[in-house]
Amino acid sequence: MTARMDKRFAALKAEGRPALVTYFMGGDPDYETSLGIMKALPEAGADVIELGMPFSDPMADGPAIQLAGQRALKAGQTLKKTLQLAADFRKTDADTPIVMMGYYNPIYIYGVEEFLDDALAAGIDGLIVVDLPPEMDDELCIPAIRKGINFIRLATPTTDDKRLPTVLKNTTGFVYYVSMNGITGSALPDPSLVSGAVKRIKQHTDLPVCVGFGVKTAEHAKLIGASADGVVVGTAIVNQIATSLTKDGKATADTIQAVATLVRGLSTGTRSARLVAAE
Repeated sequence: MTARMDKRFAALKAEGRPALVTYFMGGDPDYETSLGIMKALPEAGADVIELGMPFSDPMADGPAIQLAGQRALKAGQTLKKTLQLAADFRKTDADTPIVMMGYYNPIYIYGVEEFLDDALAAGIDGLIVVDLPPEMDDELCIPAIRKGINFIRLATPTTDDKRLPTVLKNTTGFVYYVSMNGITGSALPDPSLVSGAVKRIKQHTDLPVCVGFGVKTAEHAKLIGASADGVVVGTAIVNQIATSLTKDGKATADTIQAVATLVRGLSTGTRSARLVAAE
């Protein structure tokens, strides 16, 4: 699989801390601001970047991420432009793993082979496509893995031990544990339940397990990071962008800085997570 992802998780394991995985919507609120945000993430402490692919009908996303997608589409963002965003980011950052996250429809329309070739050329390391179950691995998952792009699968509290091996079969890069049922941006789950779930998944795989949904503060990141290999933050970042915009949804001088400040705080949480676990 792409060396970048494996290298990053190996380095973090050696450091004894979980990854901070940060999600934002490509093209929100406009291309240039979005690129500025992407470049600011690693400097602020993000270890892995999840790059959202805007889509007009996002079933699994909460209101905040849906609105971010609408802002991006309104500003003219396309899948091609989202790949371009990654390529522009790669001009100054060759090390931070990028995972594209979204839905299958835009990729299907783009053409699977063409999309995978363009994704590789843009420096994409992995894909999370939330509406493709393991039963449809031949559509995108297997072709992606063949080309050396990680295919990251979601596991949820309802993924029981019988289902888990099917979910993990062709998963590479890391496992994304969605710590609650429902849409993105819900409340934080009980950290002790998360710890048990991570242990259970690890009985079936050697891959890192990253936990998301509901993480909004440094304290959340610290609690979840005590047992997980990575903490995923999305809605809080997207909300931070939204709050910084003008009434008509345009970027302000504060937009990029507001995201960087939030991520710096979250990074402090993940960096102190194992200290809690060790006490």
